[in-house]
Amino acid sequence: MNGSVHRRRPLRLRSASALGLCGLLLPWLAARPLAAQRISDERLFAQSFEAAHQALRFFGPYEDDVELRRVTDIGFQLAQASGFTDYPFTFHLVDMPVPNAFALPGGQIFITRGMLKMGLTDDELAGLLGHEIGHVVENHGIRTQKRARLLNVLGQALVIGVLVNEVNRDEGRRNDPYIDPYAGRDSASRVQGAAAASLVTSELLMRSYSREFEDEADATGQRLAAQAGYDPAGTGSLMNKMSVHIPQTKEYGYWQTHPFFDQRVQHADVRGGLLKVAGARPDAALFRAATQRVLLDWAAKQGLEEDAFDYARTVALHTWPRGAAADEIRLAKLHELRDAESAQAPLAQDFGTLIASYEREVEDLEELSPESPLIPALGREIAEFEERRQARYEDALAVFEGGIYETHFLETFLSNYPRSSATAAVELELGEAYSRLGRHGEAVARFLGASSAAPESDAGQRARRGLTVLATRLRDLAALERLAAGADQEIAAPAAKRLADLAPRFDRVEDGAAYLDAFPEGQHAAEVTSRLNNLADDLYGEVVLYQTVGDAAQAVTGIQRILTYAPFSPAAERLRQRMILEG
Repeated sequence: MNGSVHRRRPLRLRSASALGLCGLLLPWLAARPLAAQRISDERLFAQSFEAAHQALRFFGPYEDDVELRRVTDIGFQLAQASGFTDYPFTFHLVDMPVPNAFALPGGQIFITRGMLKMGLTDDELAGLLGHEIGHVVENHGIRTQKRARLLNVLGQALVIGVLVNEVNRDEGRRNDPYIDPYAGRDSASRVQGAAAASLVTSELLMRSYSREFEDEADATGQRLAAQAGYDPAGTGSLMNKMSVHIPQTKEYGYWQTHPFFDQRVQHADVRGGLLKVAGARPDAALFRAATQRVLLDWAAKQGLEEDAFDYARTVALHTWPRGAAADEIRLAKLHELRDAESAQAPLAQDFGTLIASYEREVEDLEELSPESPLIPALGREIAEFEERRQARYEDALAVFEGGIYETHFLETFLSNYPRSSATAAVELELGEAYSRLGRHGEAVARFLGASSAAPESDAGQRARRGLTVLATRLRDLAALERLAAGADQEIAAPAAKRLADLAPRFDRVEDGAAYLDAFPEGQHAAEVTSRLNNLADDLYGEVVLYQTVGDAAQAVTGIQRILTYAPFSPAAERLRQRMILEG
């Protein structure tokens, strides 16, 4: 991605029809008629696409390839059973701790990390996906009484999604989306971009449907699950599981966005006993290939911005990961990574990360399409990278031993040469660099790495002393928990004492959220949760104050922090209620 300016570019992938969607697929399509998929309302689909894109940019995708494949496989079996052809269904995992799922009217289905962490069975997941597909099939997003507001929010997400891509033209300003998705943009665009994310999350992720629509989606979802060969009793099982995992007050999480829960459980149990399960689960390959073709044909006509293009391409790959179109997407994405590394100075090129990306694609292909000609082609490129990496080892080692380098060099060295004789020393230097930069959690990880790599070496002993010092100074609750759980009591004891002292009085919602995410059953989880709720209350007061004085930027920032880092807090609930009442 260009560091300062997004530029429009033509879609580099040919449309699926131009590609022929792989010669192997065309005979299948001819042999078996498929329902004609289409995009019935181009404007609504574009709005839903951009809203989905904004939500993923804001929260981030939940990176779990196994779960994504499972969700996608089951989702498309149900989508095919629905016979719905107005919009192409797509399935996404979003990195949100709240157990939830939601659907956009254009067919984009989202499952949160928190929902998947409950350990859903395939039948339960089918019930959940069927419910969200039901909202799309039954057109609830447009039939709802909040139709005008929903369309307005989708439209704003589309417009603002373009606005936030108009970055500051100063080439000297750095745009790093991994640090700040709005970095390098002028203040007006930053505020509007943040507002867009808040609009999307408040209206799409936290919207309630009526009793009628929820019952209708449950019924449709159970019917689709049974048609696709899944036990429709999975819906009732899912709800029972959620009653254990989600707070019982029903003012949080899934209860807020899916009301009338007790009645829904009863109805689901009755329906589950009446529906007949199909004897075999359908092969959705043709349906998925056709869906991919619709997505690629649509994207080819849009003139998408660079990040939207990457999103469209990734969605198309997940939709159908086999065949010529998928291989072309994979190769294009890998070559972008390769070209980005090639543009770096020789000793700054991260072959370790690059090779790992190639190897992940090879592993996927060997499982999905072992006959793909891309596998040997990627193997040849990996061998070339390995040769170049090893050829530079002596030069990299000489630079390290010379003592003049930047932090990035140390990171790259460890990525390229994780088993070098200098690994412990490099880990130590990087840990000390992170410590100086205030990145104490990362410093702990590097010191632990140095100590583990060569515990008796000078570097290992210095790393251990560094951990001893950090154990009494850290403010990173999760890092302290890791140190407190260690076997070395000289480090564990002061870390445990420090953690016990900080748990009831830390001062950033981000720290509490990180601890609970890493250690939801941790020894200090109750104290951290209580303190997190108090901090969220303070933020809520600030939000009200900023709104009163007309400081929209600060108000939006506070709202984002509450909903992102304290989604189960009473403050988050008050925000959601205000959004509903003021809508």
